[in-house]
Amino acid sequence: MLLFLHHCSFRLITALFSAAALLQWSTAAAQLQHRLPDLHWLPATATWYGSPEGDGSDGGACGYGNLVDVKPLKARVGAVSPILFRNGEGCGACYKVKCLDHNICSRRAVTIIVTDECPGGYCSNGNTHFDLSGAAFGRMAIAGEGGQLRNRGEIPVIYRRTPCKYPGKNIAFHVNEGSTDYWLSLLVEFEDGDGDIGAMQIKEKNSGEWLDMNHLWGANWCVIGGPLKGPFSVRLTTLSTGRALSARDIIPRNWSPKATYTSRLNFFT
Repeated sequence: MLLFLHHCSFRLITALFSAAALLQWSTAAAQLQHRLPDLHWLPATATWYGSPEGDGSDGGACGYGNLVDVKPLKARVGAVSPILFRNGEGCGACYKVKCLDHNICSRRAVTIIVTDECPGGYCSNGNTHFDLSGAAFGRMAIAGEGGQLRNRGEIPVIYRRTPCKYPGKNIAFHVNEGSTDYWLSLLVEFEDGDGDIGAMQIKEKNSGEWLDMNHLWGANWCVIGGPLKGPFSVRLTTLSTGRALSARDIIPRNWSPKATYTSRLNFFT
């Protein structure tokens, strides 16, 4: 009888462990699927701009300013056609881009971050196109063939979304120049995961009401009201998967234009 109970207990523990492992695996798989809306490689074309080994253009249509010149954005910036730029709501999204010609290209993909828009030329007429920094474009080549690849100009590529990863960085909010107690504009920086923003809201310290912010341009959002009194909490909702995050009292009472306030949070992947 005791031996039978022992075997039953062992089987029960084994079953519970297996169920827990299956649940953990299913949860992880669901989270992965939630993070990555499209795992498939899709066709596109690519060119490059700026200096051959350069980091791309300064600033850009997303409004990141001189952040494009320093890590983690440095040399990974990319301008995309309107179909991916989405009137600025595609800013901050990350993509893997891979060259198809194995005679000159390696099999590795380069990861780029959307920081700019290319509205004309190859990017027009509904085309899916990436205009990469010279450095990013050259990294798709076999070692030593970066110059030859750049000489080809436009090339066919495949691409897919990939989670943005900013190790050691948390989401930051830059108060744009010109902001007042009646018009407050914020630029969002270093958003892990989806990278893009579908909605932003702001809440005053002693208020229970979240105020919708309007998409201004690029990665810039604003709220009109007033007088607005800090500190402010900010809530982000991603465009791709609708994940939400709230940074409590992140903008202080004595905030100032052109200042950047870093949260303790991020959409960790």
